Amino acid sequence: MENNRSSWGSNLGFLLAAIGSAVGLGNIWGFPYKMGKSGGFTFLLVYLLLAVFVGMIIMVSELAIGRKTKLSPIDAYKKVSAKFAWIGWMATIAPFLIMSFYSVLGGYCLQYIALNMTKLSFGNGAVAMSGSEIFGAMLTTPLGCVVFTALFIFLCMAIVQGGVSSGIEKFNKIGMPALFVMLLIIIVRSLTLPNAVEGLKFMFVPGYAVKAQFIEKAPNLITVLGTAGGQMFFSLSLAMGAILTYGSYLSKEENLVRNSVIIVISDTLIAIMAGIAVIPAAVANGIANGTPVGQIKLSGPNLLFVTLQDVFSNMGSLGPLFGVIFYALVLIAAISSAISLMEAIAAHWIDMDIQKGENDTRKQRVLTVSLLILFEAVIVAWDGLGSNFSPASLLGISDPPTFLDCFLDFMDCWSEGIAMPLGAMLMALMIGWEKSPELVLDEVAHGDPSEGFKKFYRICIKFVVPVVMAFVLAGQMIDFFGGPQIVWYIVSVVALVVFFCLSFFQPHAEK
Repeated sequence: MENNRSSWGSNLGFLLAAIGSAVGLGNIWGFPYKMGKSGGFTFLLVYLLLAVFVGMIIMVSELAIGRKTKLSPIDAYKKVSAKFAWIGWMATIAPFLIMSFYSVLGGYCLQYIALNMTKLSFGNGAVAMSGSEIFGAMLTTPLGCVVFTALFIFLCMAIVQGGVSSGIEKFNKIGMPALFVMLLIIIVRSLTLPNAVEGLKFMFVPGYAVKAQFIEKAPNLITVLGTAGGQMFFSLSLAMGAILTYGSYLSKEENLVRNSVIIVISDTLIAIMAGIAVIPAAVANGIANGTPVGQIKLSGPNLLFVTLQDVFSNMGSLGPLFGVIFYALVLIAAISSAISLMEAIAAHWIDMDIQKGENDTRKQRVLTVSLLILFEAVIVAWDGLGSNFSPASLLGISDPPTFLDCFLDFMDCWSEGIAMPLGAMLMALMIGWEKSPELVLDEVAHGDPSEGFKKFYRICIKFVVPVVMAFVLAGQMIDFFGGPQIVWYIVSVVALVVFFCLSFFQPHAEK
């Protein structure tokens, strides 16, 4: 099967595709607003520590398992461990659920590009509404949201149908450099706005977010850990099958450790750059409009689609041009991640066809996956972030927990909130205890890693990753489900202990 499988045209192509998978809405949209709700600098510090001690370890592991097996997530985990084979299904269901709302957000970006192009052609008076009025009108016009969602899915489908090297790699070779240039343009414009320095203080000065009353009180460490952990997984495309699938197309000559370091650093750099592009502009615009600093909203979808749109509208005649550039870069980021998720979902069935000797079924399989994604995305698009209906309203719940606020939160809860941290925790237990760290290190050895990295990897995969993931899982459940925090701590610790024991007391899979 290996000889008939797709492969990358070059290591540079793989790196740009993997960085493209990592650099998505999680960076441009999620990172700034989650930093906003989690206190600014504290979130950034926790995020960086997690990226080094957890993110890079999991990325190396997923790339190694993918390259070692040359299979999709479902089949790869089944081959590595009969006991933990169902992690592969979690790593396939997660991207499927994520695509339900990712496609909708991508559709929003298409609508905002069209909106700003209209303003650019006919002047700001062509759409004489505030950002909140524009966003509200869009959400309460569900048919339009469905149409643009379908268009976004169609664009992703066309790229993935082109194949790994001719579709995904080719798009990212153009898209990633273009995204970086456009992001630099927005950063320069953002930092030249009056009072932009207040936004920089929010990001980089410890305690400033609370002191300036951007948030009422400092969040506790576990909450920040859960938010930063969820963001790290979403941003780096970990535990959602994408990196493992991309790794399965890599040749044995590529250095997995070096590639992982490049991907993590690039993704983190662009996430911080996105924060510098978005938060100072939002703060500067709020101050210019007479909004007290403590009342400037830096969280939720409103940050991207209301606050930033107001920023561009208030820039004068060139504002719509910056609006087009900004939402175009967000669209590229969304597509680069969405195609990796679509590939991760479709890869299982494409591999099955290759095993049967059927080598030309990619277009058909990707079409089927795209239609299934469209079906679930229509629900999220019609929901309108809870403006039209929500899981809570359908169930008759008047004071719902966060995960029932809208279908976006519902899908996000089961994917980013549970499946991804739980899947990462189980993978670490599988490698560190049920198998052996050598499962990964033997594959990594093709790149001749240092002894220092081997020791670092063994410690992290056996002890650091499982424990951190248990607390991240607890933080995510507190965020989505609410209730007494101690309950979720206990549930997560019990889950960790149970799965740890299972790795010893069940029969081992064949080596």
